[in-house]
Amino acid sequence: MLIRRGYCVTILAVLLLAFSSNAKADTAKEQLQATIDRIIQVLHTIRSREDIGKSRKPISEILVTRFDYTAMAKETLANRWVDLKDKQAEFIAVFTDYVENSYMSTLGSYRGEKVVYDRDRVNGDFAEVDTRVVGGEGEPIKIGYKLHLNNKQWMVYDAVIDDVSVVGNYRSQFARMLKTASLDELIQTLRAKSGR
Repeated sequence: MLIRRGYCVTILAVLLLAFSSNAKADTAKEQLQATIDRIIQVLHTIRSREDIGKSRKPISEILVTRFDYTAMAKETLANRWVDLKDKQAEFIAVFTDYVENSYMSTLGSYRGEKVVYDRDRVNGDFAEVDTRVVGGEGEPIKIGYKLHLNNKQWMVYDAVIDDVSVVGNYRSQFARMLKTASLDELIQTLRAKSGR
């Protein structure tokens, strides 16, 4: 189960975190597919630990520029977000490092799996795209992407992996921590876990 979850994190990184700044596709599904194709090309170059190290920078640059970490960070703290006051930018930076480090630590898990695109739905500036990751060990992994439109780019703000929301999962983790810790302590914990 742990291996499957680690694999899911890798696929999540591949599938939801990066949108090409030159994307010409108009729909959320088309932009997502174009991005996945581009990231999978990078993953095909990974053959060793050294290759993983080389792949971190290009993937990181894509993640930082096209993943809506601000929206995610706000949602993970829910009503505690306003309590951060002048530390909101610091939390976003630490949260970004924390999430990115989790994704990067699993880059070597990709084994040539394929992505099948299922249903997509658009409602104004919001969209959902359902996908399945096939070809790996075990059953296909369902990943549903939630996106919103920002300057003609469809940005992912959550993903649902096998019926579990990534943002919801972080929100639950942070809520548990905040029962006994302050927001400052949460920031320090995330910073330590991301190695920053």
